[in-house]
Amino acid sequence: MGESAERAGTAGKGPNAFLQITAAFAVVGLLAWGLWTQQKHDRARETAVAGPTGPISCSASTPKAVPKMVRAGVKYVSANQLCQVLNRPDLATLLGTPGERAMSYGGGDDSVALGGADLPAPEMNVTLRTYSVQLSASYDHFAVKGMADLLGGDARERTFLGRPAVLYSDRTFPFVLGGDGDSAGGPGRPTRRLVVARDPHDGGGSYDIALWRLDSARPDDAVLLRLAARILPTLPGWSGTSG
Repeated sequence: MGESAERAGTAGKGPNAFLQITAAFAVVGLLAWGLWTQQKHDRARETAVAGPTGPISCSASTPKAVPKMVRAGVKYVSANQLCQVLNRPDLATLLGTPGERAMSYGGGDDSVALGGADLPAPEMNVTLRTYSVQLSASYDHFAVKGMADLLGGDARERTFLGRPAVLYSDRTFPFVLGGDGDSAGGPGRPTRRLVVARDPHDGGGSYDIALWRLDSARPDDAVLLRLAARILPTLPGWSGTSG
């Protein structure tokens, strides 16, 4: 995080420097929160019975109100809708592991406190025997173009499905809870992530799809991109400029 902020400060000495630094904290903070939440799903998978538990069962309910931080004209995609997008019979086939079924799943219409405000952060995580997939939405005002410089490392900008995107590496944030209630951090699992702009004009906000393997091997980019190409266009409002 320090490296990202320093990079933003060096590259953005003009009037947008403050916005770049703020974006760095917002983006990295939100993505870190999303990966931290997945550890409970991994623990559920590790303690599950040997056989598959069956398909995902998404709720039919939707949020009673759109979160206040969602800008006017922007369609809010709830955690339940993210669940429905991931709940497809060919999910394991797209991952290259046909025959596998969901071992655990979960998510919610949560929020993250950033910059003194609660930023909506709906997310859904599905864990199969080989892979875990996380799909989330961001409702900030930051464009995806230029995000690679803020993220640093191996982050690379690209165009994906006609929209600005960034492909990069990360790690999960699992922890082990001891009998005395203390927790100890682990190295986490290598993760590949694709962040795609909410609309082709990159007017702020994004969708994020992350993939990691339960054996801690590095996920194949081809698998992530194939999955994203099939899943993202099925998001509600994807074809619209504000979807």
